[in-house]
Amino acid sequence: MSNNQKMKAVGAYRYLDLSDPESLVDLFIEKPIPTGRDLLVEVKAISVNPADLGVRKNNNYEKESPKILGWDVAGIVEQVGPDCQLFKPGDEIYYAGSVTRPGGNSEFHLVDERIAGNKPKSLDFAQAAALPLTSITAWEGLFDRLGISHSAEENKNKSLLIIGAAGGVGSIATQLAKLAGLTVIGTASRPESIQWTINQGADFTINHNNDFAPQLKKIGFETVDYIFCLNDTIQHFANMAEVIAPQGKICSIVPANKASWTGSLDMDLLFAKSITFVWELMFTRSMFQTKDMIKQHDLLNKLADLIDNGKLKTTLTERLEPINAANLRLVHEKVETGRSIGKIVLENF
Repeated sequence: MSNNQKMKAVGAYRYLDLSDPESLVDLFIEKPIPTGRDLLVEVKAISVNPADLGVRKNNNYEKESPKILGWDVAGIVEQVGPDCQLFKPGDEIYYAGSVTRPGGNSEFHLVDERIAGNKPKSLDFAQAAALPLTSITAWEGLFDRLGISHSAEENKNKSLLIIGAAGGVGSIATQLAKLAGLTVIGTASRPESIQWTINQGADFTINHNNDFAPQLKKIGFETVDYIFCLNDTIQHFANMAEVIAPQGKICSIVPANKASWTGSLDMDLLFAKSITFVWELMFTRSMFQTKDMIKQHDLLNKLADLIDNGKLKTTLTERLEPINAANLRLVHEKVETGRSIGKIVLENF
């Protein structure tokens, strides 16, 4: 269905190195029309995640059909589909979207209302756009996958090790875990990432480039109750198996075949301690249209309340303007290094 209106977007026709100006290009594409429970959103700000890099690298593009990336959006609802119940035109929202649909690097974007939340009132669009994908990942990883309680009383004397604590997910996971009353140990390796991790609320930091056990012993921990792995599962697997407490739980967001280290996961390392190992992918609910998909709407609203009440803060560290191919290539290059701290956001087309 066409309304013959065009909009600006940034996309890719094929995978190319980021040094190539054709790797991400400015486009004019058809403006979509909302149906069903979709919202048509006027995009005000977007953020870049490792997910963007993965989709850009691992998709074979058809030349006539560019791939639009971008799974962090803050914007204003312009139109609602006929079955929408949660939002109306003019509402300010934020969301990560679905990896099985076009991303949000466009002037207007369609998203299912069940995976969007009300933007925190105390944040501007750029500050809000830093949060959805990483916050959903952190929230689901901690509370849905690891089964951690929201009660600080229940979590008294319980410890969480976050591997890659200075990144986007680690930054918000540290804040959420502290809010839940856990003792948080974050891994970081550079002075600036160590300081950022402490600023997010981590009680201790260790270096993920060195063996975990002796570093943990030095700060008074023989084992940890939970581990949230946000970086290179294979590289850290033996270390995790060594320091996780008997009957503890590990969650990872990094598939084994995406690791920079070669090898496979030796799950037998977890057998003697009866360890639970779980994966977290925040796109699962939208990808499979699960019955509990609306949980992402609910958690984004809860997150907004926590932010507006001063209990959580945005993880934005840098903002660029405008949203265009040249600026997106710059940000992709920064994220690709794996050394970026917090989140980088682009605003305004």
